[in-house]
Amino acid sequence: MPTEDHRGRPALLGAAHLGLDEFRADAANRDLIERRLKHVGNSVLFYDDPVHLVRGEGVWLFDSDGRRYLDCYNNVASVGHCHPDVVTALSEQAGRLNTHTRYLHETVVEYAEKLTSLMPDGLDVCTFVCSGTEANDLALRIARTVTGRHGAVVMEGAYHGNSTVVDALSTVLHPDPADRPDWLVAVEPPNTYRGPFRRDRDDNLGARYARLVADATAVLDERGHGTAAFMCDTVFDTQGTLEAPADYFRLAYEHVRAAGGLCIADEVQAGLARTGRWWGFEHYGVTPDIVTLGKPMGDGHPVGIVVTTREIAQEFASRAVYFNTFGGNPVSAAAGRAVLEVCERDDLTSRCREVGAVLRARLEQLMERHPVIGDVRGLGLFLGVELVEDRGTRTPAAALARRIPDAMREAGVLIGITGRYGNVLKIRPPLVFTAADAELLITTLDRVLTGLTAGTTGPDA
Repeated sequence: MPTEDHRGRPALLGAAHLGLDEFRADAANRDLIERRLKHVGNSVLFYDDPVHLVRGEGVWLFDSDGRRYLDCYNNVASVGHCHPDVVTALSEQAGRLNTHTRYLHETVVEYAEKLTSLMPDGLDVCTFVCSGTEANDLALRIARTVTGRHGAVVMEGAYHGNSTVVDALSTVLHPDPADRPDWLVAVEPPNTYRGPFRRDRDDNLGARYARLVADATAVLDERGHGTAAFMCDTVFDTQGTLEAPADYFRLAYEHVRAAGGLCIADEVQAGLARTGRWWGFEHYGVTPDIVTLGKPMGDGHPVGIVVTTREIAQEFASRAVYFNTFGGNPVSAAAGRAVLEVCERDDLTSRCREVGAVLRARLEQLMERHPVIGDVRGLGLFLGVELVEDRGTRTPAAALARRIPDAMREAGVLIGITGRYGNVLKIRPPLVFTAADAELLITTLDRVLTGLTAGTTGPDA
């Protein structure tokens, strides 16, 4: 089954546009599109008629014409667009001091203390960076330095960032194994709906999928690299927003540690209350050796963090030198601390758990009305809706899925698509999403699915 769309791009980019000829000829902001394509490299844009956003507030985004859109896609603005507490923390600190990280500053230390207090015991040392990519790059470097091994195990269809090393770990961008370095082995993710082991026909799914990780470590031993790290996104976003079997991570971690490697939880997507727990790995009863954080931690301000044990941090520091000019600067720390304070004060873990349960139940009701929905899955406010041409064959309905974000955008709701076949609707709103917001999303998606499957594509579909 193809993992690329009709233009040869990774299937999860099926709703993205790169060239001027891919946008509608009557796009409202065609001049701005042309200027961007001329002067801004790698200009990936969503929608046939891209939205020209000028303002955000909570779960709402507003375009240049004053039209508002319910944001069901953005995990960057985690506690809501332009949250006043975060804006105040940013502006006040920027008005006092912002500089590099080779000086003492209370806010930086206080942020590290607060963040590690929310982690399992033992994960008590932070290294600040500026993005999830930097966090994952550093995490692999730490694992290689501390273990003395070089190899890595990741998932097929994974995305972990875009530095040179982390790009290699992002197998969704390199679907052909021949294009990957020999120090990397990718295994099938625990997709119990359409993977090699399925919940409707197999037993012991966690053990079966975890065994693939053990086999990968053996391959790395045979190649002479050994296993330095197992890196995994605990919501499997680019694989289609999967839910792993309950014992999967426990067993996979056992295999990795037996091979001498470290376990890295990429929590850039899953972390910060989104799944109904502070961190996605908490659903599986495991404690990683290294946790990486990014996008949502600063509510739109660039913040990335590597969290690990004191033993690992000290071992790395004894063998290598690492510093980051902007990572952990006073303004970033102020933003990050404000985000954690909002999450705690407003109990956003409970909000995500409760509203996510309501939203999932309503999506499952939609499934009864729309045969094109083959599966609904996810945790908290990170949900995936897999579209199929036929529930029996489970053939991905990728062509239909590519049309849905545009139709939803016309109806005033922003969502995305993901998955190795580009057929999974990705629902990932800000953490402050309410049950009323969920209902608006459901009624809009119901209308759009009805219109598109009936052959209509207008804005009222």
